[in-house]
Amino acid sequence: MITIVAISDTHTQHQALEVPEGDILVHAGDLTNMGELKDVAAFNAWLGSLPHPHKIVIAGNHDFCFERSREVSEPMLTNCTYLHDSAATVMGIRFWGSPWQPWFYNWAFNLQRGEEIRRKWDLIPDDTDVLITHGPPHGHGDQTDGGELAGCKDLLEVVERIRPRLHVFGHIHEGYGVSSNDHTTLVNASNCDFHYRPVNPPVVFEYDPRRAGRVIRRRSSDQQMGRLTRERQK
Repeated sequence: MITIVAISDTHTQHQALEVPEGDILVHAGDLTNMGELKDVAAFNAWLGSLPHPHKIVIAGNHDFCFERSREVSEPMLTNCTYLHDSAATVMGIRFWGSPWQPWFYNWAFNLQRGEEIRRKWDLIPDDTDVLITHGPPHGHGDQTDGGELAGCKDLLEVVERIRPRLHVFGHIHEGYGVSSNDHTTLVNASNCDFHYRPVNPPVVFEYDPRRAGRVIRRRSSDQQMGRLTRERQK
C-alpha cells in the first residue's frame, strides 16, 4: 500500500499545516500569494524539512513567477518533482501535472474555455494514474461562495475518458473535500478557506497498486481532519 498525502492552496501558510507522514506528497498549486521568489524559496525549504520520500508540485493561478519566469522559478524547487504539462512515474504510479484553469480574473495560467484550454487537457496521457491540476473539473469541488460552478467541462470530459484513479486539484477554496464517480476519486485539497485561513487539513489516500479503480481515502484521516479543523477554527 502506498500513502499519498494531498495538499493545495497553502498561500505561504504551509508552516501552519500538520502534514501526516506518507510516501508521496502532492501539492496542487498556489504555494505563493503573488508569485514572489522569496516565497518559492521558503516553500522549497519547508518541503525539504518534510519526511516524505517523494514530493510532487504544480503551480497555480497565484504563482505568477512560474508562468512569467519559468527558467528562474522552476530550478528553485530542488526538494520536489515539479510538473508543468508533464509526467513523472513515482513508485510505479504515473502522475501528470498541469497548472491551467479556465479564465479567472487576471491571474496566472488562464486560458479561455473551449478549444484553447482543451488543447492542454488533450496532452494528458491515457494511462495516467494520478492527475494533478490546479483547477477543478466541472461539478467536483468547484462551487464558489456565490454558488457558481467554476470547474472546467472540458477537463471533466477528459477525466471521464482516461479514468485516472485519483484526481487532485484546488483553486476553489470553498470546494474543499472529496467526491467520486464510478472510476475516479476526486479531491479539492485546498488548505486555505475562502478567507485564506489555513483551516483545511491535508487529505490522505491509500493507493493499492494491485487493484484497479478509485483510490480509497484513509478512514482514520477523516477523524483527524475533523479534529484539526475544529481546533484551528477556535
